[in-house]
Amino acid sequence: MRWLTLYARSRQVPASAAAVALVALAVWALHGPGPGDLGMAVLVLTANVAAVSIGLGGWDVALERTAAIRWAARRAAHVLLAGAFAGAALLTVQAAGVRLAPTEVVVRNSAGLVGAAALGAALFGAQFAWTLPTGWFAVTLFAPPLSGTAGQVVGWMTFPPGTAASTGTAWTLWATGTVLYALAGPRR
Repeated sequence: MRWLTLYARSRQVPASAAAVALVALAVWALHGPGPGDLGMAVLVLTANVAAVSIGLGGWDVALERTAAIRWAARRAAHVLLAGAFAGAALLTVQAAGVRLAPTEVVVRNSAGLVGAAALGAALFGAQFAWTLPTGWFAVTLFAPPLSGTAGQVVGWMTFPPGTAASTGTAWTLWATGTVLYALAGPRR
């Protein structure tokens, strides 16, 4: 069990968990009862994933690359748990009475966003893992919407459940990001 504690501390898991908890508490305290607010749900999930993405790299990437342990399974598990934690925080707030988005959308978006963060870590380094999900959120929010399948792919976070292109984009991001990060690790 000691290795798990050391791993969690080296990946700044306590700080990430505190940030996610603060976001959840703020949403619970500030959002009143009423109809669902998909934009707020996407913002909360993006903030949660940005908070957990700081743990996608340790203090010394070169040291981790020389370690005599298999990192691929640990990295994949880290991505899966980070996405589950980011989504579970929002689902917990929703269980407390704040209705933001359907459960299917929360699961899809947390998977896609954490996959984008893992892809960002593999491409740009762990310190910039947050840029890809946050940038995609900004494009979705501020760019003029596209029509058809291209619009569903670019704005996948804001479409209702059951939209095939949006769901496919999210799960493709999740699979690609997780596999690339698990095999290659964060960029130096």
